Amino acid sequence: MEPQPRGINRKPSKENSLFEWYDSMVFALTVIVLVFVFLVRVITVSGYSMEPTLLWNDRVAVQSMLYTPKRGDVVVMDGYINYGDPLVKRIIAVGGDTLDIDFSTGTVTLNGQQLDEPYISAPTRVSYDVVFPVVVPEGYVFVMGDNRPNSLDSRSSEIGLIDERDILGKVLVRIFPFDRFGRIE
Repeated sequence: MEPQPRGINRKPSKENSLFEWYDSMVFALTVIVLVFVFLVRVITVSGYSMEPTLLWNDRVAVQSMLYTPKRGDVVVMDGYINYGDPLVKRIIAVGGDTLDIDFSTGTVTLNGQQLDEPYISAPTRVSYDVVFPVVVPEGYVFVMGDNRPNSLDSRSSEIGLIDERDILGKVLVRIFPFDRFGRIE
């Protein structure tokens, strides 16, 4: 009978088990960091402009890669417009759309069709300095908050139309507070 090579039937040492556990944890943390850096960001909502959809201090997960702006999406935009805070608004119109708002009735019309907006807190009766109708140029979006009476948005030249390149991503889910965890529509 030939002698068995050393170490074939040996049990792993405590040091090897510890190293394998440590190696697995480092790998898992690396994957999590990469996901949060390149695919998903966590943003804290500040302000009342998105009520009732999002409330002040809600924390949301934002899809930051491979996103194409679409009407109705709640998005986060670069905060250079608003003194460094990211803006959270809903896309109402995209490039090529014609948007009109009748402030006396509070109705929003997109490409000749009145929008059904079950997510808003009140009809759109507050106007700023932008003159309607507005034709949105390609590469830009028109955004408004869901709390129309208390939202500074594309109706004001202070915010204006948003360049698609300034959109950080689409809000996917509210992750905090936990009792209101869920997908954002």
